[in-house]
Amino acid sequence: MLVATRKVIVRPDIQRRALVIALTAGTVLNCINQLPDVMGGEPINLAKIALTYLVPYSVSLYSSTMAVVRG
Repeated sequence: MLVATRKVIVRPDIQRRALVIALTAGTVLNCINQLPDVMGGEPINLAKIALTYLVPYSVSLYSSTMAVVRG
């Protein structure tokens, strides 16, 4: 199963789907979380921004991969 999972993770369609979801969800979440700081002149926390995009990407990649592998 591990070999099959590795093959699925690198598929372009799986990567593209995860990227689109991460960009969409991450942007919405960043606007919700960071907009008050930006509007108030506070510094932006780059670690929060990175994690806000990384989490939806990881969840989408995992769920898409498992859906394909488990069929």
